[in-house]
Amino acid sequence: MSSSRLLTTTLRNTTRRNTRNILSPTTPILRTFTTTTTLSTKDTKMSTSPPKHEMVYFPSLTSAVRSFGQFRKVIHTGLYSQLVTMEIPVGGDIGNEVHMVDQVLIFTSGEGKAVVGGREQDIKASDVVVVPAGTEHQFYNTGKDKPLELVTVYSPAEHDPRTVHKTKEEGDEEEDAGKDEAPEWSRQSTDVNEKKGLVKEEGGPYENGDDGRHGRKVE
Repeated sequence: MSSSRLLTTTLRNTTRRNTRNILSPTTPILRTFTTTTTLSTKDTKMSTSPPKHEMVYFPSLTSAVRSFGQFRKVIHTGLYSQLVTMEIPVGGDIGNEVHMVDQVLIFTSGEGKAVVGGREQDIKASDVVVVPAGTEHQFYNTGKDKPLELVTVYSPAEHDPRTVHKTKEEGDEEEDAGKDEAPEWSRQSTDVNEKKGLVKEEGGPYENGDDGRHGRKVE
């Protein structure tokens, strides 16, 4: 890892920790600690390489109730964005955070409260909230009997492409330990990606022949 990349990673983790440790009289934060070791739960079926140049299709992703079954799961990581599903349990929250990337949250089930940049807003299924990069935010599940489900888009990526967090506490531990970092290729500029041949205005051909219109390059 380059020194600049290491510095960026360190600053981002410090921001996460410091923000979560800020307590206010109206929004207390309860952290659960355990003496057992949390095992990394990475989805080994998810690639850590740059994405192929092909359609990615998720049928009925925003249907009324998805029952994702885990607090956070990355389902796609692109060169400039990342798609993640989340499920906040009754009485739970996402946690006070400040991301260095833009975030768009699309709520698919349940009801809750958004706090972004000090402004509060009741939210429900079908609502969308945009969190600009560098803005403190928190989301609560205020429902009485069902999870608050959402699909969120980070631009660029925020998490490891293989990330699966069963609980918020598990996610916090991995982030604090630096085990949930976006890959370097997902934070590159368009100019860099063009020079590396990862993107082409003409849509290919690409060396791995995955653009759907050109055959694989044969040496």
